[in-house]
Amino acid sequence: MQLTVLGSSASYADAGRACSGHLVRSGTSAVLFDCGNGVIANLAKVMDPLGLDALIITHEHVDHFADVYALQAALRYAPAGPAPALRLYVPPGLFERMGAVLDERGRKELAEAFLVHELVVGDELHFGTLTVRVGEGDHVDPTFTLSASDGVSRIVYTSDIRLGDRAIDAALDADILLTEATLPPEYAGRAAHMTPAEAGELASRAGVGMLVLTHLWPTVDRVAAATEAAMSFSGRIIVANELDEIAPD
Repeated sequence: MQLTVLGSSASYADAGRACSGHLVRSGTSAVLFDCGNGVIANLAKVMDPLGLDALIITHEHVDHFADVYALQAALRYAPAGPAPALRLYVPPGLFERMGAVLDERGRKELAEAFLVHELVVGDELHFGTLTVRVGEGDHVDPTFTLSASDGVSRIVYTSDIRLGDRAIDAALDADILLTEATLPPEYAGRAAHMTPAEAGELASRAGVGMLVLTHLWPTVDRVAAATEAAMSFSGRIIVANELDEIAPD
């Protein structure tokens, strides 16, 4: 199983970066976790977007789904004609809100591009050798955590989340914890996000093997972020960069 970072920025992308998007692959299976602005261009650098098995959107903030519209265009106007509808998993009601900004034709084409399923906590989704379990996050209502397993190792993506019981339950014993480190220290507690230090505390309390910090505001010092996380977590720490490819140790 392999994780590829396609977008590591929070809210708005820093120069040369994209917003939330992470590709998980196992064997021939490929699932995209979130699809923020700029993600599809980076996805095209590592695989044909038409080769995706599914896209899962964790919550309704635009930096996690903006490139759904770009992916729709890639699917509906593929070189050989419209591609088969891609499985799309979204929070309840989000797909209708995505369509609300489009005209009638746009809504029709969006609906044709995707086979839509609404996420439910406790769902177990299967994509070839890859199994994704859906958990409950703690950010906006609802936000979902994702735990991907190939039967050998496990990658947990918390999406945006506060430090607390839900985050610890989701991350427990993960081989790779992919979690947000959005806030600079001076903003700690001012939003439903974590600082890098809190991400390190989460990794330590959950007993994970490796910590990958993502969803960083452009103003966050990425070198300092790793140092702050290491104050609580003694394992391997990676600060996500676009096109990083990461596998469990």
